[in-house]
Amino acid sequence: MSDLFQHAAQKDQSAAPLAERLRPADLDGVLGQRHLVGPGTLLRKLIESDRLPSMILHGPPGTGKTTLARVIARRTAAEFVPFSAVLGGVKEIREIVAAARDRWAMHRRRTVLFIDEIHRFNKAQQDALLPHVERGTVVLIGATTENPSFEVNAALLSRCRVFTLKSLDDEALGLLARRGAAALEIELDEAAIEELIGSADGDARRVLTTLEVAAAAGEAVDATLVRQAAASFVLRHDKTGDQHFDVISAFIKSMRAGEEEDAMTYLARMLAAGEPPRYILRRMLIFAAEDVGLADPQALVLTQAAAATFEQVGLPEGTIPIAQAVCYLARAPKSRESYDALRAAEERVRREGSAEVPLHLTNRKARPGDGEG
Repeated sequence: MSDLFQHAAQKDQSAAPLAERLRPADLDGVLGQRHLVGPGTLLRKLIESDRLPSMILHGPPGTGKTTLARVIARRTAAEFVPFSAVLGGVKEIREIVAAARDRWAMHRRRTVLFIDEIHRFNKAQQDALLPHVERGTVVLIGATTENPSFEVNAALLSRCRVFTLKSLDDEALGLLARRGAAALEIELDEAAIEELIGSADGDARRVLTTLEVAAAAGEAVDATLVRQAAASFVLRHDKTGDQHFDVISAFIKSMRAGEEEDAMTYLARMLAAGEPPRYILRRMLIFAAEDVGLADPQALVLTQAAAATFEQVGLPEGTIPIAQAVCYLARAPKSRESYDALRAAEERVRREGSAEVPLHLTNRKARPGDGEG
C-alpha cells in the first residue's frame, strides 16, 4: 500500500486547504496538547525514541490526532501504513499483515499501522487485528472521536495505550488564527480573532476553515464576516456518544444547582445540534419527579404541560414552553424525599422478599388460629 501521507506531502500545497498547509511537521508545532507532547512527557519520549507501543489516540474533532500520526510517520524508522476504517476491511488488513511479515522477515523492519476512525470497525474487523497486534506483527495506532472503552473491543484495547487529546483552549486557537492570517496574507483584528475562537468549539480545523471562507470575501476580515462564515457549522454533538451524554448531564446538573442561565445554554446547544426535544422533555419529566419532587409538586404538572404543548404546536414554537419549564425547574426548591423513600423500600423488599402481609392490612377477616403460635 502506498504511503498516503508521503503522497500528500509531495503534492502542490498551494491548492490544499489552509488546515492542511498549516499542519505542523514536528511535535513543537502541535498546539494545545502539551500534556501529551510537551517536554518530558511519555508520548513524546516514545515518539522521539521510536519505541512505539500500540496506542489509541482519542479526542474530539480538530484536536490533532491525524497530525500526531503524521509526526510519527516522519520520525519512525518503521514502515508507516495509513489506513481508513471507512474505506477498508478485513481483506485489506490481511494484505497489510502479510506485507508486514515479509518486511520483518526480509529486512527486520517493523510496520506501524495507522487506522483513522477505528471506531467504525465492527467487532469482526477488530478481532482480525487482535492476533497481529498481540504478536507484534504490526504496531497499531488508532484514532477515534468516540470513547474507546465503548467502541474498541476490550481485548484489543487492553493491548493498547490510550492517549486522550483535549479540545484546544483559547490561547492555542488565537495563535492558530494569527498563523492562518499570516499564511493568507490578510489583516485580522482582535474582534475577528475573538469571534473565530468563540465559534471554533475547541476545533483547530474549524478555526482555519472559517478563516479561509471569510478571507475569500476580501483582504480585511472583521468579526461580522467571521460570524457569517461560521454560521454554516453545526455544533459538535452526537446522538449516542460522549457529547450526547456529557451535554445532557451538564443540563441536568445545572438545573439541580439552580444555574438557570447554564441550563438554558445547554438546552439551546442541544436544540441547535438536533437533539430530539422529546428526549429532552423525557429527562425533564424525570428530573421534576426525582429532584424537585415534593418540594414543589407543581413542577411535574408544568413539565407535563410543556411536553403536551410541544406535541400540539411542534417546532420551532414548541421550544418556548420547554424553556419555560427549564426556568421553573432550575428555580424550584429541590427534594429527593420521595425518590429516596422508593429506593429504601426497594432495599427492604430485596432483603425481606415476599414477607407475609399483616392480617390487619389484608381484605380478609381473621380466621380461627390466625396469629396463634
